Amino acid sequence: MQQSVDAVAPTGLSRRSFFRFAAGASALASAPFLTEAHLALAAIPKFADPNIGIHIDANENPMGPCDAARQAMDTIIPRGGRYLFPLEDVPAEIFAKQQGLDPASVIPFAGSSEPLHYTILAFTSKDKPLVTADPGYEAPIWAAQVSGAPILKVPLADPQGSGAHDIKAMLAASPTPGVLYICNPNNPTGTVTPHEQIEYAVQNAPKDTVILIDEAYIHFCDEPSSLHFVKEGKNVIVLRTFSKIYGMAGIRMGFAIGRPDLLEKIASFGGQNSLPITAVAAAKASLLDADLVPSRKKIIGDTRAETIAWLKSKGYSTTPSVSNCFMLDVGRPGKEVQAALAAKEMFVGRIWPAWPNSIRITVGLPDEMLAFRKSFSEVMSGSTAGLTPAPLPGRLAAHPHTHLS
Repeated sequence: MQQSVDAVAPTGLSRRSFFRFAAGASALASAPFLTEAHLALAAIPKFADPNIGIHIDANENPMGPCDAARQAMDTIIPRGGRYLFPLEDVPAEIFAKQQGLDPASVIPFAGSSEPLHYTILAFTSKDKPLVTADPGYEAPIWAAQVSGAPILKVPLADPQGSGAHDIKAMLAASPTPGVLYICNPNNPTGTVTPHEQIEYAVQNAPKDTVILIDEAYIHFCDEPSSLHFVKEGKNVIVLRTFSKIYGMAGIRMGFAIGRPDLLEKIASFGGQNSLPITAVAAAKASLLDADLVPSRKKIIGDTRAETIAWLKSKGYSTTPSVSNCFMLDVGRPGKEVQAALAAKEMFVGRIWPAWPNSIRITVGLPDEMLAFRKSFSEVMSGSTAGLTPAPLPGRLAAHPHTHLS
């Protein structure tokens, strides 16, 4: 039964809000961090404009917010002169009720990038490494560099088959891992790690290790969520974002879900700023839209399947994605193909050093993917030898950690 919009009323600052607003004394609270947007921008040629060409490079959802979210934002704009702190807890309270969670186990953030970085900062150190998959999402690596933690990259298991995280190898990588990072489905491959393997990680990790499970893409697949580990009181933090299936990448809203004592530790690193009231309103409306997830899951899934089937018919291999992105093996240096496509104003995702001949493709709108087929066919019918992406904008060039392809 769908919950009414007014079913969860603001009741003042909760314990979650207290953590977010009262904390922040740490000197690391102002440490810079990277998001998918930063990493995607680093791969875009110097003069690329997001309003020019087709961008299937940042795992965004071009459908944007649902109609209910757009209306909710429009309605709340006249109140934008107020901070409206109590409203910030409403989406988290709705989410907790929908998932059967203790409301104290959910903290809202402006996206999931902040709690991702804060988790790494809170639980890794020079003696407690970060263990992550390779290829995998790079933002945790940036945070570990800030904390001075060793970074242990573990290749995916059977990358041309399941593409799952190699959980046993990740557990064997260190006797004292601070954080074991599992992105499920994985970014950039779109592949899924079966839930029983994640259960194995939770059951067999050292007692002080935090399992960070990034579920930014969970809505695109049929694999069970890991939220039940939080209900069971495990050393698990789950991340959720509204940037993907909900189409709110530019609006910024997400959750960190975990035991209150774990959340208190990550909140001490930041998150004390107020949330945009438009993001709060849009998140609330999105959570109450029962048709949003299944309808978009089908549209994106059908478009992904059609694109991959076409690529395979042309002799190219891809990862077995269940998400809104996949890795495409182009059989030549990926940088060259990326540059050649960019010259046609077709902007694709970056290249991971572990797979230099593969590029990440975000699943865009059906018409965008048809345009991609045309541009890709033209590029691959000729030589790309010697082509390189244009120089980075000056601000990004100053940050070598963005040079990831």
